[in-house]
Amino acid sequence: MHSSNRPLLHIPRTKREKIWNAVGILFYVGSILFLLFSWYDLPSKVPAHYNIAGEVNRWGSKWELLLLPGISTFLLILMTLLEKFPNVHNYTERFNENNAAQFYLNSRKLVNMLKNICLIVFSLIVFESVSISLDWGLRIGIWFLPFILISILLPIVISLLERRHIN
Repeated sequence: MHSSNRPLLHIPRTKREKIWNAVGILFYVGSILFLLFSWYDLPSKVPAHYNIAGEVNRWGSKWELLLLPGISTFLLILMTLLEKFPNVHNYTERFNENNAAQFYLNSRKLVNMLKNICLIVFSLIVFESVSISLDWGLRIGIWFLPFILISILLPIVISLLERRHIN
């Protein structure tokens, strides 16, 4: 069924989606406030890139840190729009009008989780970069990449497994 022929349904947000949104926005706003409050203490050069072991392999201007909230803002807007229109998402051939609500909810919950995980990850990168810049000794280090991979791949796998049970 082509996306233009799919039913438009209003499915209320689940409690889980509301909690994810609250946590994601808390991290997002918190990282912006954290960056603003620490801005004048930051040196002119801050970590700008990390290698696979979580070590800094490029230093850049502190202005580059503004890219992280900028990317977060873009992702927040884009993925929120994707959540609002689950009828345009890709679905399997099993999709039909009888199971549309289940597919829409499954897909919307996945986009919601990924959106908020991205907000959390970019917030943690801001914290990590500021922490290193100010020599606080707080480091996520080598665990950061596995954390990102697991936190993104796990919801995708769970969503796909849940989708298999939609009739």
